[in-house]
Amino acid sequence: MLTFPDFLPWHLEAIILLTVGSGIIFSSLLGLYRTLSPLLIGSPTLETIGETLYSRLSRERGPKISVLGGGTGMSVLLSGLKEHTNNLTAIISVADDGGSSGRLRRELGVIPPGDFRNCIVAMSDEQTLLPELFQYRFEEGEGLKGHSFGNLFIVAMSQVANGFENALSESSRVLAVRGTIAPATTENLHLSAKLSDGTVIEGESSITEHGGIVEKLSITPQMAEAYKPAVEAIMESEIVVMGPGSLYTSILPNLMVPGIKKAILQTKAKRVYVCNVATELGETQGFDVADHLKALRKHTDANIADCVIANNNINDIGDKYQGEAVSVPTERIANVQLVLGDLIDESHPIRHDPSKLARFILKVCA
Repeated sequence: MLTFPDFLPWHLEAIILLTVGSGIIFSSLLGLYRTLSPLLIGSPTLETIGETLYSRLSRERGPKISVLGGGTGMSVLLSGLKEHTNNLTAIISVADDGGSSGRLRRELGVIPPGDFRNCIVAMSDEQTLLPELFQYRFEEGEGLKGHSFGNLFIVAMSQVANGFENALSESSRVLAVRGTIAPATTENLHLSAKLSDGTVIEGESSITEHGGIVEKLSITPQMAEAYKPAVEAIMESEIVVMGPGSLYTSILPNLMVPGIKKAILQTKAKRVYVCNVATELGETQGFDVADHLKALRKHTDANIADCVIANNNINDIGDKYQGEAVSVPTERIANVQLVLGDLIDESHPIRHDPSKLARFILKVCA
């Protein structure tokens, strides 16, 4: 029987139960739809049916790729890569302690679901309103305001399916995810940062909010055990991609888990670091590409990456966005391959274009 902590408001219990019920119903009804819709929607011909089947077969034979990170940058990349391969594993940081995810983490002791929800939607092959439903955020209601439907669904499913990992699997099945989603660790990971002025900031959300220059990032527990399927995915990959995303609060929390770092250093895969196209206030203000890699190496290992991919279409971001374009160093970066290309999303110049970035990674790693 599904039970909840005594301090959880009754109306939140009700919405969680309704969320699970809705998911089970959707899951049951969509199976046939997913099988037939690609072949029957519109006016199918032998040619369009053949193209659909060929596309599916090509993705099934696509390269094995593991992507490590979190936040918007990771979702952007995954939405591009899913068009090329189904052999995709997203390995996500579990240090988030802000917003809806942070509230659920504190109140229920669960792994923060927000980045997992975003990646599920990004990797989804679902053509209904379900992806939009997962991203729906309640704007009012006691105990509900600020929560997203997807976060509540994942938390409820973790109760019903006996564990967060099973909840990810079931949620991925509901949204027909191309690939696998896994946490870097299932332990209660906590971040702290020592700034250049000696100030120590506790908590992932506080690091960016406080501002300043991060001198040293730490995770607690320092010896957090890596999630075994995540390690196995890295070891079996042909390409391992780190980033894009917030350097200190999305990427490094994954790589600093000892078992994850060890797997990256030991894998035979091509190890790629994708540098952000824009700096981030509170984390990387004033950083160029070399500075990003220097911080990555400082907190992990000098050999963490074989290749760095960076954008060279430097646009003026202007006053609309915080931060500034990440500049490209004029001198060679030691012991790494630096590959430059036009990777920017012209409609949103602080982000990568998902299609451009995915194709560029596959070309560089071919």
